[in-house]
Amino acid sequence: MLDPLAALTDAFTGFLFGKVESTRLPVRTSTGQAQAVYLPTAAPGLGDSGVIIGREVYSGKGYIYDPFQLYGQQLPAPHWLVLGESGNGKSALEKTYVLRQLRFRDRQVVVLDAQGEDGVGEWNLIAKALGITPIRLDPMAALNGGIKLNPLDPAIAATGQLALLRTIIEVAMGRALDERSGFALKVAHAYVTETTAERQPILTDIVERLRHPMPDSAEAMNVDVDDVRAWGLDVALVLDRLVDGDLRGMFDGPTTNGIDLDAPLIVFDLSHIDRNSIAMPILMAIVGVWLEHTWIRPDRVKRVFLVEEAWHIINSPFVAQLFQRLLKFGRRLGLSFVAVVHHLSDVVDGAAAKEAAAILKMASTRTIYAQKADEARATGLVLGLPRWAVEIIPTLTPGIAVWDVNGNVQVVKHLITESERPLVFTDSAMTQSSVDHTAQVEAEAVADAAAAAEVSLAKQLADDAVA
Repeated sequence: MLDPLAALTDAFTGFLFGKVESTRLPVRTSTGQAQAVYLPTAAPGLGDSGVIIGREVYSGKGYIYDPFQLYGQQLPAPHWLVLGESGNGKSALEKTYVLRQLRFRDRQVVVLDAQGEDGVGEWNLIAKALGITPIRLDPMAALNGGIKLNPLDPAIAATGQLALLRTIIEVAMGRALDERSGFALKVAHAYVTETTAERQPILTDIVERLRHPMPDSAEAMNVDVDDVRAWGLDVALVLDRLVDGDLRGMFDGPTTNGIDLDAPLIVFDLSHIDRNSIAMPILMAIVGVWLEHTWIRPDRVKRVFLVEEAWHIINSPFVAQLFQRLLKFGRRLGLSFVAVVHHLSDVVDGAAAKEAAAILKMASTRTIYAQKADEARATGLVLGLPRWAVEIIPTLTPGIAVWDVNGNVQVVKHLITESERPLVFTDSAMTQSSVDHTAQVEAEAVADAAAAAEVSLAKQLADDAVA
């Protein structure tokens, strides 16, 4: 039986406000629209710890990605491939991603900056803002006291030095070394490293020994010393290019003192090198091996190695083989390799198709910006993208990309904060409106979420460190 007081209260309330229970107006929609507004049916995210990228287009949810968090759980490898036509937002994504990674104290980034204007690399603004001096590799500057990197630096193991020398020669020659040339190089390298004291061995020492091999090296193989000299002649001519040719100055002396390998950001500025010359893959091989032996170490620091114009690596069989080893080795030491390429056809149809396929297989994360329809179909076939993703790639607007994280495929709108904008875009890029300004404003709305996510990850990493 209804309590008299309650009945009186209900009657009075109804008299003042009408019916107590409210009625929700009906909504007419389609099943396709309903799955976007009903979030449990939207695609699952990647977690709530890491670096915020932007918004997932169809659900409006924040999109957070961190290969170090996902590795071993949702990712079999922490490496990342970024594809797309120029002017669609690849560069903006790379730069904001690095800036947001560097908010964590246990992060370190190396960038091979192969693009630039006005005499400086594209990453010069960011380096300057962080108080970092880029390592500018320039043959002309190197002749006047500029930066030098020594392939025979004692910090690199003897086996690494020999592998690097072989790669330099094979890239320049466009073919593999034969057994005789390989033997001449090996004995020259062994003699130089064993007999040079009180200074770093340099390439000039190798060239000199190839031209004038020691009799002992010939006797060990029961051959004539003139034969060993003939076997090493082509090798000496190739290395002479680094000593006295168009690449002289950068690699024919001891490594420059003062290169800070403990800085949070290390930028190798390659913008003064002709991107279409043989110098670029040689440079990338030398820098890659030098970093492998001097930078990557078991100190629990999570490292990002970002390479612009990465087709110089993937399109050369010999350089690709070096980087394959680096990627496999780096996974055990917390290295995420980020390769930025304009067109996948630049590499899959090249001379290093086998090596390219192996590197692409290691990249469990793929981000694809707008491409022409034919290129999108070819990309989808190689990467195994779902049909719906392939169909929308040609329609994507700047700042929006298809993200495939080990089979989790979503369309993501990259957001940039106003504080990041001056560092991300150069003046010329600003005038091209390469990214919708609305996206910049919306980014401020997710800044708090980014900070919260990063704090969450930082706390977890701190807890891991204590454990």
